Amino acid sequence: MKVVIVGAGNVATVLGRLIKKAGHQILQVVSRDAANAEILATELNCAFTDKSGIINKNADLYLIAVTDTAMSQLDERYHLGNKLVIHTAGAVSKEVLKNVTHNYGVLYPLQSLRKQNMDLQQDIPLLIDANTPEALTLLEDFAHTISGNVSKLNDEQRLKLHLAAVLVSNFTNHLYMLAADYCHSEKADFKLLLPLIEETALRLRHHLPGEMRTGPAVRKDITTLQKHLELLIHYPAIHNIYLKMTDSIMNP
Repeated sequence: MKVVIVGAGNVATVLGRLIKKAGHQILQVVSRDAANAEILATELNCAFTDKSGIINKNADLYLIAVTDTAMSQLDERYHLGNKLVIHTAGAVSKEVLKNVTHNYGVLYPLQSLRKQNMDLQQDIPLLIDANTPEALTLLEDFAHTISGNVSKLNDEQRLKLHLAAVLVSNFTNHLYMLAADYCHSEKADFKLLLPLIEETALRLRHHLPGEMRTGPAVRKDITTLQKHLELLIHYPAIHNIYLKMTDSIMNP
């Protein structure tokens, strides 16, 4: 397929690499940031522009990989008739594109994508949806060329998984950050925790999270819990989270 990519950030870059790797022809990168557009276009061997008004109209598919805020600002400059236009957001309805084209949908990668050191061999889960059966069939065929892990979910289903993704990724990473900051302040080596982090995640491939619960809160080990809270007396943010998490574990 002939593809135009709108956006030049992490999502646009990783999906662009996968699309090129799958043998599709990328015609153009469109981004308000001309420098980033040029960098990505050079990598993908295609044209670029920072002017939405001169978007290439010869593509079969238009991939909109921009922020949720920018998504809401799409206007008639992107009116593309009957062309298939898809966005990549997890928490934005496909209907945001209804004034852009008659055929629209979503291709949401359920993964944290980064330009640097991203493994293109993994099958990134792609959640797809479209406004017509014909558009959905076309999008599904396209999605399967870049990933072997494709699921059809509507706006409501996708939003619920997006929320769950925030819990398991964004919130978990925030806890990692707090732990790393605490270790740094207390001159402890955070890297010693990495095998524990990896093992905890790997267990979820074969067990439910509830089956793998361990720790002083599960055991109702009040003595250890009190020792931890005393250590956190000068870390009010972590102290507060520790209390809330402990209560959630002990009183599910």
